[in-house]
Amino acid sequence: MPKSQFIDPNEARKPGKITFGTIPINQYQKSISEEKKNFSNEELQRIYRDMTVIREFESLLNMVKTTGEYHGVKYKYPGPAHLSIGQEAAAVGMAYNLTVDDFILGSHRSHGEILAKGLSAIEQLSDDELMKIMKEFFDGAILQVVEKNHEGDVKDLAIKFLLYGTLAEIFGRKTGINRGLGGSMHAFFTPFGIYPNNAIVGGSGDIAVGAALYKKVNQKNGIVVANIGDASMGCGPVWEGMTFASMNQFKRLWTGDYQGGMPIIFNFMNNQYGMGGQPEGETMGFEALARVGAGVNPDMMHAERIDGYNPLAVIDAFRRKKEILEEKKGPVLLDTLTYRISGHSPSDASTYRTKEEIEAWQEEDSLQSFKNELLGNQVASEEELNSTQNSIIEKLKEIYNLAIDEEVSPRLELDKDPNLVGKMMFSNQSIDKMEDRKPETLIAKEENPRLKQIAKRHRYGLDESGNPHSTVKTYQLRDGIFEAILDKFYTDPTLVAYGEENRDWGGAFAVYRGLTEALPYNRLFNAPISEGAIVGTAIGYGMAGGRVIAEIMYCDFLGRAGDEVFNQLPKWQSMSGNVIKMPVVVRVSVGNKYGPQHSQDWSSLAAHIPGLKVVFPVTPYDAKGLMNAALQGTDPVIFFESQRIYGIGEWFQEEGVPEEYYEIPLGEPDIKREGKDVTILTVGTTLYTALKAADTLKEKYDVEAELIDARSLVPFNYEPVLQSIKKTGKILLSSDASSRNSFLKDMAENISEMAFDDLDGPPVVVGARNWIIPPYEQENYFLPTPESMIDAIHEKILPLKGHHVTTNFTTNEQIRRAKDGV
Repeated sequence: MPKSQFIDPNEARKPGKITFGTIPINQYQKSISEEKKNFSNEELQRIYRDMTVIREFESLLNMVKTTGEYHGVKYKYPGPAHLSIGQEAAAVGMAYNLTVDDFILGSHRSHGEILAKGLSAIEQLSDDELMKIMKEFFDGAILQVVEKNHEGDVKDLAIKFLLYGTLAEIFGRKTGINRGLGGSMHAFFTPFGIYPNNAIVGGSGDIAVGAALYKKVNQKNGIVVANIGDASMGCGPVWEGMTFASMNQFKRLWTGDYQGGMPIIFNFMNNQYGMGGQPEGETMGFEALARVGAGVNPDMMHAERIDGYNPLAVIDAFRRKKEILEEKKGPVLLDTLTYRISGHSPSDASTYRTKEEIEAWQEEDSLQSFKNELLGNQVASEEELNSTQNSIIEKLKEIYNLAIDEEVSPRLELDKDPNLVGKMMFSNQSIDKMEDRKPETLIAKEENPRLKQIAKRHRYGLDESGNPHSTVKTYQLRDGIFEAILDKFYTDPTLVAYGEENRDWGGAFAVYRGLTEALPYNRLFNAPISEGAIVGTAIGYGMAGGRVIAEIMYCDFLGRAGDEVFNQLPKWQSMSGNVIKMPVVVRVSVGNKYGPQHSQDWSSLAAHIPGLKVVFPVTPYDAKGLMNAALQGTDPVIFFESQRIYGIGEWFQEEGVPEEYYEIPLGEPDIKREGKDVTILTVGTTLYTALKAADTLKEKYDVEAELIDARSLVPFNYEPVLQSIKKTGKILLSSDASSRNSFLKDMAENISEMAFDDLDGPPVVVGARNWIIPPYEQENYFLPTPESMIDAIHEKILPLKGHHVTTNFTTNEQIRRAKDGV
């Protein structure tokens, strides 16, 4: 789309062919004797120690799951344990040269990666740095457990801290590294550069790209490693993440220090199986996973298959690939060949593979092979290595006993405070900027051409006669959103915005018109048509420390980002034990005129998911105030907008939309018109439908309706609604969402319970029909209309003298529709 990139048909149509380079496979063949000049004996022994720690840690979990005990001490653990026995060399080699500035994100099988990265960080950090981390993390709660009766140095204490914090987290204890809320498949520890591991296969594929984007945009040190399994190559987040990370604009359109490739390694822990499916021989067709890199970009993602059974081969590869990223030539794909000797989980009987295959890989066991190499090259004696192993076992026995002790390692005290988890769902903070530095912009804010145009418009949308001003002279709803976003770009230096057609075009519905002139590419850019990656990268960007606005062009496209919106974005704050924040606003536009796949209101879906804040402003005043509040917060907000009313003016605030900054608290409904006979509560654009209905009710039936605009779905303060019902005794609820199982139904149920004594009858819901959306010219048969609202009031709430219904709201009709499923 950028005009600077002319697409010449003469060049594009020339005959030719695409040629591919070679992809190395298992090229590292050095022996330990050859590597002695690069590693001291102590360093080689540490590699063995770290592999042994992981093996024994995973064996502990395996024994607890399969026998109910570890070294004679019983414990019943019913939770998950996806073990990586056999993959130790791959994990330790990956982490060896990474610093705390380098982030790793993983999968459901990432205990080993957590420990490897943690042990590497402990080796690199000073005693003072380690003590500071341990004392400050959860106010020293984990440290207090492990330092009691500790004998040894600070690094040994830090290893205990890491092992205990991880095991306590797996066992669901309050003293775990995420307060027991992440558990086995989601544990992480950000002070060591260990970012979330993900229970959804491939879930880190796009989130990790967002963390890399954060480093790139904010010029942070370090790289990002996405440790994902070979089976994840069949998952959308991985493909979309690789596509996003490989965008040409990073090298062609971004400028200065921002120009160049993304600092990320997609490290496929290729253990040969995805549960019981075999990707290379059964469920996929690449034969060698590294081949995939050839199809992503001309650099073939610098793809390489490496021997993940040799820790030195992995160390060598990560050293070389990290240099590529530091030269801004990323992204990189590594196919780290390893083998999962353990089953998918301890209950897996491995019926999908032969005993001979497992035994063949056990013969090559990386831990034993590396031990033999150390012994054969006089790096250590048998006695020294056995001593290392025994000390690890003793340490883990101590850690295990601490982690299962209910007094030392209690669970969250939900019996004392049943709302404790609820208090962790949102961070509810107000932060002007995520970093204290000057935001990078291209022009002064007051010089923005769009802002100058807006200054000439009527900030109140009605003239003296109560008629709307002409659209071109009216401050519109899209202007309110724009002003809020522009202001935050000049306040928060970390803020970025992206989606489809965000730059140059100005957004598909002109909300961003005026931002291209104001912002460099590294703050406003176009994303691929990859809704999953648009939201997934926003999650990674937010959890890494930045603020982001991700745009989904049509509400119907939320389905393309289903896992990211419903299963990732809402959960990481609480699963982290409130370690991380999620300052992410997802703008979602509800369409019309474009038929069944481009015109649906799915606000109820978002409102159903715990951990998301959901707003739906429909006036310019509310749009600006709620966007300001959303961008000031630290929680994920799904910000619904309607294409029907982007051009509408402000009809309710007679003083007009203020030019200065203001916020509207999320969750507060607003009375748009007072009345005494019936309450109408609306979500979305049905406010304007209800306005027409209210006019008719007053003019024809002398009924005064009180109109309340919900503005927010989550959170929501029912008090103004309940106060209105005390006055009217009656309520109708309406939105453009299909009525079946809609959020209106939930509101109606709550109102029935909370206002039972004040209601003259049950709340009535008028939503869209449970159909596909018909053509634009017939949408009035599908969506609520002023007439259908009045019909519902007449039939269900308040008989209107002389009224003749056109829409059937009888009980028999409700029964018929339910029977027919429509």
